[in-house]
Amino acid sequence: MPVTDGTPRRKVTTSHGRYYVGRLAAGRRKKVTLIQNLRRRKATVALRTSTIKVEKARITKNEALAILVGTQIGAGVLGLPYAASKVGLIPALGVLLGVMLLMLATAFIVLKFSAEMGGAQMSTIANRTLGKAGGWLMYISIFIMSFGALLAYIAGMGSVFSSLFGISDTLGALIFWVLASLVVYHGLEASGKTELIMSYIMLALFIGVTLMLTPHAELENGLYTDLSGILSITGVAIFALGCHTIIPDVYKGLGSYEETKKVIILAFLIPTAIYAVFMAAFLLAFGKNTPQIATQGLELLYGHVGKLVGNLIPLLAITTSYIGIALAQQSNNAEFMRLKKPIAWGLTVIPPATLYFAGVKNFADVLAFAGDTGDFLAFIVLPILIYLASKLRK
Repeated sequence: MPVTDGTPRRKVTTSHGRYYVGRLAAGRRKKVTLIQNLRRRKATVALRTSTIKVEKARITKNEALAILVGTQIGAGVLGLPYAASKVGLIPALGVLLGVMLLMLATAFIVLKFSAEMGGAQMSTIANRTLGKAGGWLMYISIFIMSFGALLAYIAGMGSVFSSLFGISDTLGALIFWVLASLVVYHGLEASGKTELIMSYIMLALFIGVTLMLTPHAELENGLYTDLSGILSITGVAIFALGCHTIIPDVYKGLGSYEETKKVIILAFLIPTAIYAVFMAAFLLAFGKNTPQIATQGLELLYGHVGKLVGNLIPLLAITTSYIGIALAQQSNNAEFMRLKKPIAWGLTVIPPATLYFAGVKNFADVLAFAGDTGDFLAFIVLPILIYLASKLRK
C-alpha cells in the first residue's frame, strides 16, 4: 500500500514491508487525529460566570425561563437601590430600561451565532469570529467581572457579619473569605437545580421585603435628579442582568431558535420588572440614605426582626454567588490558562481579598466597577464586535 506525505516512496512488495508501512500510516493518522482533537478541545473551552447549567438534553420553555432568570437573580440586585439613590428614581428607571434593551439586543446576537455554530459557547464564538485575540478578550473580560464580583461579595459579607455578630467589618470579611474559599477549593458546589431553588427563594424574599417597605414609601423621597452617579447605576444594572453565557446551553436544551428567542425576551422583562419595583421600594422609603446593601435598611423600620431579615437575604445571596462565581472562574483559569488546581484557585480568590484588605470596601461601587468593565466587555462589546466582524467578513 503506497503512502504519500509529500515525498516520493518506493513501491513496497513484501508482506513484511506492507505491514510496516501500514503501521506507519496508521500511526500518522492517529497522530493527526490526536492533534485535531487537542486543537478542537482548546477552541471550545467554555468560559463561564456561573455554575448553573442545563442538566438535561431537552428542556421545556418553563425550565429554560427558570434557568435564565435564576442566572440573573443574585447578589447584584442588592446594590441596585444604593446605586439608584445616587441619581434619583426616574433616571434610575430609565437607565435600567435602557440597559435591559441593550443587553437583550446583544443576547440575540449571542443566540444567533450560537445557533449557526450548533450551540457553540461564547468563548468558541469569539475564537471563531475574532480569532485568538477574541478568545483572550473574552477570558480577560470574565476575569475582571469575576474579580470585581468576588471583591464586592467579600466587602458585603464583612458588613453582614459585622451587623449580625458585632465584630469589625474586616474580621467578618476575613472569616467569610476563609470559609467560602475553602468550600471553593474542595469543590463542594451545589447542583444547578439547587442553585435555581436558592435563586427562587431569594426572589420570594425580595418580593416579601418590597411588601414590607410599601407602607413606608413616600414619593418625594425619590423625586430628585443627580446625574453624577449615572455610571454607578449603569454598571450595577449591567451586572444584575447578565445571563449571556448560559444562552447557548438553553438553545441546545430547547432545540429551537424561535422558541429560545421568545424565552430570552421574557427572561429579561421579568427580572427587570422585579428589579424596578425592588429598587423603587427602597428609594421611596429611604431616599438618599439607602444603605449600600439595601436590605440592611430594614433594621431602621422593623428593629430586631428587620435586622434578621435584612441580613438573611445578603447572607444567602452573597454566599451562593461567591461560591458559584469563584468555582466558575477557577475552572476558567484551570482550562484556559492550563493551570493546576491550587494555582487556579489562588489566582481566583487571593487577588480580590488582597485588594479588600488594602482598603477597597464599598460593596455597591465595586459591583458598579465590575459591571462597567468586565460585564460591559463580555456582554455588550464582544457580541457587538462579533456581529460587526461577521458582517465585514461577508
